[in-house]
Amino acid sequence: MDSAAPRISVVVALLNRRETLARCLDSVLAQTWTARELILIDGGSTDGSLDIVRARAGAIAHWESAPDRGLYHAFNKALARATGDWIYFLGADDWLLENSVFSRIAPHLAKALPRYRVVYAQANFVTASGEVLETMGAPWAASRERFLQGFMIPHQATFHHRSLFEERGGFDEGFRMGGDYELLLRELPSRAPLFVPGIVVAGYQFGGASSAPANTLEVLRVVRRAQEKNGVRPGMLWYAAVARALIRITLWRVVGERAAKRLLDWGRALMGKPAFWTRI
Repeated sequence: MDSAAPRISVVVALLNRRETLARCLDSVLAQTWTARELILIDGGSTDGSLDIVRARAGAIAHWESAPDRGLYHAFNKALARATGDWIYFLGADDWLLENSVFSRIAPHLAKALPRYRVVYAQANFVTASGEVLETMGAPWAASRERFLQGFMIPHQATFHHRSLFEERGGFDEGFRMGGDYELLLRELPSRAPLFVPGIVVAGYQFGGASSAPANTLEVLRVVRRAQEKNGVRPGMLWYAAVARALIRITLWRVVGERAAKRLLDWGRALMGKPAFWTRI
């Protein structure tokens, strides 16, 4: 199936993302790698997002708009339409950083099988204005234990071979979030992914509701549910993450969001890390 020119299917699922959608879609359509297709699944947007889609409809392999059962239902609908050797999921708030990203990653995809069915590189955490907060993605040897304890490899920099879905199945639609982690938890403990250093694939917009401590705690609950489904026991890294989330929740409530963020970044500074929370 793979060749020197692996075909990449890009999946974008959205609901009411008019403010960021054009940036996302145009970053895909501008790719110099021509062996690609764009599949867009809209959950019934009413904010003008579909006007942006219709303006680019001639360059989109497939798009549809109808109410769905959530993100992972949308992903599964897209998988039924995808014709590529490799599947890449891009958030509607996110974008490919360079026009040559697919051209740079494609040679690694072409050589990945049969050993690897998941290939990942790096992605940037960015603010709404595009300021880089942190670059995510490290070699698998340094990431495996963290992954098992709920620290996802960068979804916005991960490519999935279609045989992964043929063997492991699609996304579990019972997950409202964390379904991408649960899917990879079926594969990666027994079959390692390939890490490609030096390629930053996408910008992942972080902030707002996604940065709220209560949401972090909910993500950790979902992680535990995915672990239980796949027979993975929690370890110290997971419990430490829960403790940090509870500390953040307490700080938010006691001193307020602004002061809490300053305190958290003060703690990061003590550990030699750059400011993060006060920048979002």
